[in-house]
Amino acid sequence: MLEVIVPATSANIGPGYDCLGIALSLYNKFYFEEINEGIDIEEKETEYINDDNLVYKSMLYFFDKVKPKKIPKGIKIKIKDEIPICRGLGSSAACIVAGLMGANYLCEANLDKEEILKLATEIEGHPDNVAPAIYGNMMVSFIDNDEIYYDKIKVPENLRFCAMIPDFKLSTAKSRGVLPKVINHKDGVFNVSRTALLITAFMNNNLSFLKVACQDKFHQDFRSPLIKNYDKIVCHANKLNCLGTFLSGAGPTIMSLTCDDDELFISQMNGYLCTLENNWIIKDLHCDKQGVVVNILN
Repeated sequence: MLEVIVPATSANIGPGYDCLGIALSLYNKFYFEEINEGIDIEEKETEYINDDNLVYKSMLYFFDKVKPKKIPKGIKIKIKDEIPICRGLGSSAACIVAGLMGANYLCEANLDKEEILKLATEIEGHPDNVAPAIYGNMMVSFIDNDEIYYDKIKVPENLRFCAMIPDFKLSTAKSRGVLPKVINHKDGVFNVSRTALLITAFMNNNLSFLKVACQDKFHQDFRSPLIKNYDKIVCHANKLNCLGTFLSGAGPTIMSLTCDDDELFISQMNGYLCTLENNWIIKDLHCDKQGVVVNILN
């Protein structure tokens, strides 16, 4: 049996729209083994126990594109998911990466991570989530003339990512649908400057810059009305002296940054979230440095 462990990811990180992403210490575990025929999926979310399961579809994509000499007669997939679905934490990227890695090992194709990244980007459409899911760390990535460019960004060890996750979903399609087709020059300059500062603040451990560096004009102002109490939550996080707050991916998860020595933020923020009508939970996370891990169990 094969075990594939994939971290959650948070994309955009404020101004880095569609080019920045980070792997986080929250994981889905996927188990693969060859069976005599067909497909057998074990998953707590029953709506995904079918041929449209993204893990399985990613495996089929691998078989079709790579055309390996060995293809399993049948596949059993068991999924233990901790990454909430449709919450802006890279659940789809985790499924895509897991399916490709599972197929790679079952077929003995021996593709390296760069080749897996290319396939994952073809399926996902962009590399901002799949790149950190594969390599770990914080990544800058984009596509130019069908070539993927990516590089790691060093994240301070003591930085915490406090993910505030609601009990409601927000589809990426709906969240993208509210975005403007054209960005004016002033807003473009605003985001370029904040993105540059965000990267240098992480790399040089200048955490006092993060609050302004997390500001954005490309997507957060347009998506925030889709998330009930978004402005109130961000305002309260700032009152508690967080280092910065941003919308995780397409939302609805809201991410606040703090240091490890901030012992009060989680409990105080949780107390505030309990007063809201929707149910919110907080996950205390750090940057994952490994990315996807594959273990052969037998």
